Amino acid sequence: MVEFELTGTTVTVHVTGAHRVLALREQVTFDLSQITQVVMAEVDLRPPWVRAPGTFFPGVIAAGTFRGKGRKEFWDTQFGGQGIRIELSGAPLTRLVVDVADPKLATATLRTAAAAA
Repeated sequence: MVEFELTGTTVTVHVTGAHRVLALREQVTFDLSQITQVVMAEVDLRPPWVRAPGTFFPGVIAAGTFRGKGRKEFWDTQFGGQGIRIELSGAPLTRLVVDVADPKLATATLRTAAAAA
């Protein structure tokens, strides 16, 4: 699970608990202006083919950086989690798929902040 921190126009995604070890990352940072879409994550969404670095057990957990053709994504989600998908443009990452405590609140907050930026 992750927690979001908004500072001005900067979004910092803090990876919490044991997922810091599984994802091999403590945080991800991007600008609000780089957000193109924020939606609830689809249940059957799967990461791109190459995990580098991170952890992936199908049907259990995807945590870390994943790469595919023209994509570089950060995932921190587990089976049965409540995830959101954030599409980015002009950032080092093209997508984030992360579990949050309240996906409706996180989605609404990020959409509102991105629209205001």
